[in-house]
Parts: sequence; structure tokens; C-alpha cells
Amino acid sequence: MKRDSIFYKLFQQSPSALFQLLKSPPSNADAYSFDCVSVKESKFEIDGIFLPPESKDPGIVYFCEVQFQKDEILYERLIAECTLYFYRNREKFSDWQAVVIYPSKGVEQSDLIPHQALFKGGKIHRVYLNKLGDIRKLPIWIALMVLATMSEKTAPSEARYLLSRSQQEPEPLSGAIMEMITSIMVSKFEKLSRKDIDTMLGITVKETRVYQEAIEEGREKQTVNLIARHLKKRFGQDLSEEMRVRIESLPLPTLESLSEDLWGFTSFADLQPWLDARAI
Repeated sequence: MKRDSIFYKLFQQSPSALFQLLKSPPSNADAYSFDCVSVKESKFEIDGIFLPPESKDPGIVYFCEVQFQKDEILYERLIAECTLYFYRNREKFSDWQAVVIYPSKGVEQSDLIPHQALFKGGKIHRVYLNKLGDIRKLPIWIALMVLATMSEKTAPSEARYLLSRSQQEPEPLSGAIMEMITSIMVSKFEKLSRKDIDTMLGITVKETRVYQEAIEEGREKQTVNLIARHLKKRFGQDLSEEMRVRIESLPLPTLESLSEDLWGFTSFADLQPWLDARAI
């Protein structure tokens, strides 16, 4: 089961879900953005990074590791990754913390003695999904994490419950939740077709079309926000209302191309000719 991609999608849709797992989340948890980074010099890969909003007062950067298989040097690697990234970006953040998500305590590495100070000091938080309680009483995004750990016997009924619960959410959020549920079930039942999964979950053809359209809309909005944030970070300039409307009118494939091409811009002014070249 490819859980890394599932949790990546989940945190993309709802970065604040990570902080619902913590006893003492930051007061501005809803303002955090989610990304993944590569510390190329040492070939380290960090699963997920939660960046505080830009302000005059640097915030805490949070790292996330989703671990569903036993790794006896996980904490050694994680600490090295986090401290190296923090070292290279020291001026941007006031501190760092890490969250490790396990399906159960049995997957955690055996030797924890060298890291007790980091656990007790609140630097590294450990979350065991099987200890979070009744899935039907959890916040929806946390419930989706727990769904990914459930057996093939119990998962279908809980997935159907979460689907019905998702209908209480506004679009495109309900569509995003529906996509997450079906992605989890497709990964869990690899031998079944997508049509079989839809039948198992009681999803109709009409609902499938509606939530795909909702997902498309949500991805477009997310990509536009990402483009605006990256341009602001690189060139220190906000999009004008007119320019933002123009970008929002682009189809998703073109938006995705812009999100990649903007890294080759030498100035904010490069955006105008890029858009002009793709005008219909």
C-alpha cells in the first residue's frame, strides 16, 4: 500500500490536520503551508515540511515522517535531516519540531535511549494512529489517516461512513475527501478495479463526475495560491488583482507549467511575456 502518496495528498488538502495530532499546536496552525523538500547536498529526503506564515517574527518549522515499516535508525536519520535543514535555513525559523506518525507502537524502532531528551523536551512527537480512538469520533482528516491503517475486513464500512459524513462539507472539500477515501481503498484493495471500489463504497457515476470536477477546481485554486506565494518569496512582489484573475483563468495543465517555469524567471516582469505567449 503506497501510504506516502496518500498522506502527501491528505496534508496538501489540509495542512492543519497535522496539528490536530498535537497536544500543543501553534496558535496559527491554520496559516501553515505544506511542502516537501530535498536536502540535496547530503541526499536527504524529508517526507513533509510545514512552513509557518511569513511574518516579522520567525515561527516554528514542523517536519513530518509517516512510518509504516520498522526502521531501526529512523530517529538518527530524521534528526540529521531536520537539524541540517534547520541549519541551512536558520534565519527563517525560530525553532523546529518533528512529528512521526505510526500505525502502531510496534513499528517504532527498538532503541530509544539516545533520543529520550528530544521526546521529553517536546522536540519529537510520536503519534500512534491505533491509539486515537473511535474513527467515527475523530476530525475528518484524522479519521482518513486511521482509515489507511484498517484491515480489509473493517475498512469498507468505515469508508462508507466517512463518505456519508463528507457530504456535510462544502464543495470542493467534500470532493477532496471523497477522492482521499477512494485513493485509500484503491491502495488497500489492489486487485479490485476502480469500478469495483466505487461499487463497494456505493458511489454512483454521477457522484464520481461531480467530485472529479470538484477536485479539478480545488487543484486549480491550490496551484494559483502556490504560484502567488512562490513569486512573492522570490521577487518580493504580490500579484495584482488583474494578473491574478488572468492566472486563475488558465487551465490546470498550464497552471502546472507556470508553477515549474517560474523558477527560471530572473525577475517578476518575466511573468507578463510568459502569459502573453500562451494567450488564446
